[in-house]
Amino acid sequence: MIEVANVSIRYGRGIDAVDAVEDVSFRVENGGSLAFIGPSGCGKTTLLFGIAGLLAPIEGEILVDGTPVTGTRREIALILQNAGLLPWKTVWQNANLSLMLRHEYPQRTAETVLRDLRLLDVRGRFPAELSEGMKRRVGIARALSMSPSVMLMDEPLASLDTLTRERIQDLFLTLWKEHRFSLVLVTHDIEEAAFLGETIAVLSERPAQIKEIVDNPGMGDVDYRTTAAFRETLGRLREVLER
Repeated sequence: MIEVANVSIRYGRGIDAVDAVEDVSFRVENGGSLAFIGPSGCGKTTLLFGIAGLLAPIEGEILVDGTPVTGTRREIALILQNAGLLPWKTVWQNANLSLMLRHEYPQRTAETVLRDLRLLDVRGRFPAELSEGMKRRVGIARALSMSPSVMLMDEPLASLDTLTRERIQDLFLTLWKEHRFSLVLVTHDIEEAAFLGETIAVLSERPAQIKEIVDNPGMGDVDYRTTAAFRETLGRLREVLER
């Protein structure tokens, strides 16, 4: 379980200090999913980095499975907007990078992950030979190869065309249902938030505070986009964002 209790995060010190997150609380049950949406620059990514252990709160506490997050942890994977692939390494080497750096070889190997993501046939290619959609999938493979219990994603599908984005969203959904990692997603796209978030936290302008958490019980079906419930959720999210 992810527990965020009365967390505030600040950048800098003194007169240059910027309050990015203020008194935010929420929880994500094991195997659950939460999406964050809100204005640009409001503090969504800052909050995600706090859960990842990359930023420390000035107030409050962040816990994963009951243990305070005080730095990066093996069971927490982070996927950024830029897949961050090393151009001089192949798909196989990029996907396997985390394992090689840690000298660990768990049962769920990069080969298994690449097969699941339909990348095994291109494992010898370099990033320059891949489409943007493939690059994002390699980034996902690198995260999944560590068998994380928590998956954090910061705008992972930004700048992709609509059809590619929806195909990878479908893939995320399948992987989440199969592996039941706890998922926290930051996105500007309310349709993506509604498709992948069991609950959706709408944040205010900076410093980020939670305006409302919207329940999304219909989430989990690949055909959810075509339903009236999906359209109702989108309408509710727009109402809260414009408030």
